[in-house]
Amino acid sequence: MGPGTLEEVLKDSVFPNHPDLLVGTETRDDAGVFRISPDTALILTVDFFTPMVDDPYLFGQIAATNAINDVYAMGGTPRLAMNIVCYPECEDLQVLRRILAGGLSKIEEAGALLVGGHTIDDQEPKYGLSVTGMVHPDRIISNAGAQPGDVLVLTKPIGNGIIATAVKADLASQDAYDEAACWMTTLNREASEVMQEVGVHAATDITGFGLLGHLHEMAAASGVEAELYTDNIPLIKGTLDYAAMGLVPGGAYRNRDYLADQVVYEQNPEDAIKDILFCPETAGGLLIATGESRADTLLQALQDRQVPAVLVGRIRTETAQRPGRIYVRRK
Repeated sequence: MGPGTLEEVLKDSVFPNHPDLLVGTETRDDAGVFRISPDTALILTVDFFTPMVDDPYLFGQIAATNAINDVYAMGGTPRLAMNIVCYPECEDLQVLRRILAGGLSKIEEAGALLVGGHTIDDQEPKYGLSVTGMVHPDRIISNAGAQPGDVLVLTKPIGNGIIATAVKADLASQDAYDEAACWMTTLNREASEVMQEVGVHAATDITGFGLLGHLHEMAAASGVEAELYTDNIPLIKGTLDYAAMGLVPGGAYRNRDYLADQVVYEQNPEDAIKDILFCPETAGGLLIATGESRADTLLQALQDRQVPAVLVGRIRTETAQRPGRIYVRRK
């Protein structure tokens, strides 16, 4: 569901609170966090979706990566995973075996254990995971800690939603497909470990609400306004060309409509750039907010781990008139 639909569904919901619920629903963070002892908290998340590629093994890897990365966004370590499977029993079960094998490969890469799951007979295949991670309660990295003057660092190029749409139209080049697949199956483990080593104020991963949507959630949760620099944003090969051709998923327009009064263009970018910024991503990189004094250390440490991090924006130092607002400019 798009963010507007989700907000409408949940607007009258009242969620119970608890002193050990350290991260709940109020900040729209990547996962919930519950303290079970003075030095241990559980990170809980769930994510599943329909295939965006034809290769079942690759689909399983992408879906598992997307779910596991929520734990890394919180600064935690994945420990347990459970499969969520919707699949038509009348279809080839070997395809489902390949999906599950792809998912298991990423669970094992993350050092977690698969402990079960749930399956239903459904007309349209869907797959994902519920994931439980662990973190020290004092070392949680939420999306609500960004501070005025922080720099914003992105750890993967964006554009895989555009590439997936181009693939469905049989217009994507093999190079673009291969690069998108590579990033969608890359766990954010290295970036998460660097965040813990260097120390940062906030983080989120870029998924279904797009770069602008998740930055908005971070800024709103932190009570600040942000700047985003279009000239600095790394793109997967072919993304700009395909977006200019109109190969944009519908989710981008839902995200754009939801954020219509939250985004200010200080220099009006071309329409293709706007579409890319709103476009849903799958298993995207981390967007990290850290103090300017630690920016060089963070960037160097990420590069040392072969994470292609780029400074893409900043948290404004002025008092926020509209917390969550984003000012888009070239640089």
